[in-house]
Amino acid sequence: MFLKELTELNAVSGNENAVRNFIKEKAAPLCDKVEVDRLGSVICWKYAKEENAKTVMLSAHMDEVGFMVQWVKDDGIIRYMEIGDVNPKVCVSKRVCIGDKKVPAVIGCKAVHLQERDERTRALKHEQLYMDIGAKDKADASKKVKIGDYIAFESEYMEFGKDKIKAKALDSRIGCDALLELMQDTYPCKVAFVFNVQTELGLRGAKGTAFAVQPDVALVLETAEANDVAGAEAHEEVTALGKGVGVAFMDKTAIANPQLFTRMTALAEEKNIPWQFVKGAVHETDTGAIQRARGGCAAVTLSVPVRYRHSPVCVCDKNDIASEVALVKAFLNDGGKF
Repeated sequence: MFLKELTELNAVSGNENAVRNFIKEKAAPLCDKVEVDRLGSVICWKYAKEENAKTVMLSAHMDEVGFMVQWVKDDGIIRYMEIGDVNPKVCVSKRVCIGDKKVPAVIGCKAVHLQERDERTRALKHEQLYMDIGAKDKADASKKVKIGDYIAFESEYMEFGKDKIKAKALDSRIGCDALLELMQDTYPCKVAFVFNVQTELGLRGAKGTAFAVQPDVALVLETAEANDVAGAEAHEEVTALGKGVGVAFMDKTAIANPQLFTRMTALAEEKNIPWQFVKGAVHETDTGAIQRARGGCAAVTLSVPVRYRHSPVCVCDKNDIASEVALVKAFLNDGGKF
């Protein structure tokens, strides 16, 4: 529905304003109540007719990895700090934009002919990189940027190949877009469509929203690494593009409720929805925060496979997104039973 618009908005962790405003605008006519908590997460409610209906929390996060201006040097070159987990290998020569004015910049490093032998044969660290806005000196640069400005990758949404999508911030704007699509319908259960902030900084937003929602059950819409590329063994793939939504039994912060995990996989089989196991506990998800809030709740993570996560050129498959939406919709139409 809105994946192009969502991925081309900038929302580095702690500065989710653009995505939050977009979601509020789209959700308002579809939901019974839209609220923003004190940390900035958005909770959109669709109530059920029956008072004793289950409360199902559907969760995705709005934020993306990026950077922040740390210092402007005398020569106008910008030193930055990393926000979230960004591999420096994907940074050199990439385009970024800085601050609300979206000042264009390029991530650079020492010229290759000036590098020592060991620098040429190993990945450079963030401390060895910098950002260049074309300023002649510090005074010139300071007219355009300031310390504390957020920095986002600059990358246009593009469809290519067979049903593939390339964009930045697919993690987890895919989930945000899925929630906006799912709220088009009504369900026999009470549904909280939750868009969290600051997931990339330690699942911060989800800790507050789960405490407020008090769900009976939670489905976390995420992405998972797709290492289905040359050089990876089958067990190292984690997930693969085009094989359906990934159902995770655990990650670095959570273990899925066994009954709920079994219900989701059985439902996928029953409805002929393509799905796959997420083979590996490779990163944190909001599931870890949500399942431990208040008295706890049953939770599971549903992930769309994405290649090159946390980079400006993430890649996914449209069919996997459709599988995720179909599985969540089937669960909601059944009243959230497991």
